[in-house]
Amino acid sequence: MTFSIEWDEKVLNFLRKLPKNISERIFNKIESIKENPFHFLEHYEGGYYKLRIGDYRALIDIDFENKILIVQVLDKIGRIYKR
Repeated sequence: MTFSIEWDEKVLNFLRKLPKNISERIFNKIESIKENPFHFLEHYEGGYYKLRIGDYRALIDIDFENKILIVQVLDKIGRIYKR
């Protein structure tokens, strides 16, 4: 049950601004969940799923029909839940 991943442009811009080692860690973690995403994802309000990556959280929308994980929001813990 392999999913593909799409990145929102705002998320990519956020990753570019982070230190390289942190952005690589986040990118690699999100890429690693393609095989079995529901082992790592927790349901979050509004139809999103959240992924914990150290001090960061990613909010992911899922297109079940086309098997696509869409990374919509990425931010630090304190800021992401205020959105």
